[in-house]
Amino acid sequence: MTTIVVVDDETLITDFLAFFLEDAGYIVHVARNGVEGLDLIGRVAPDAVITDYMMPAMSGLELARALKANPALAHIPVILSSAALGASARAQPALFAAILDKPYPARKLLQTLSALLGSPDGVDDGEK
Repeated sequence: MTTIVVVDDETLITDFLAFFLEDAGYIVHVARNGVEGLDLIGRVAPDAVITDYMMPAMSGLELARALKANPALAHIPVILSSAALGASARAQPALFAAILDKPYPARKLLQTLSALLGSPDGVDDGEK
């Protein structure tokens, strides 16, 4: 199954994304900050990470840098989802596979994940 880790300090956002992405066919794990996220990513080896920028303990930018610095995790695409500092992240395109400015339509996230990963395992996307 295609696994996603969502890292955000806002419970409403993580709850919504977990529900929405699970409904779309993904397995979702949630972390509340970058430090928790880095540990979780190391344990579950996700297919992609969706992270907020501004969080306590470790920002999304610091998380992306830590992932890229670890050869075992560097291949995992990181999607930045942020209401602030998108321009700062765009200045470092090697860190992020995509940047979504909050608020964005939920289908935009699915389109981004599909472009990066294809359809979630076990979901028929209609193509043969």
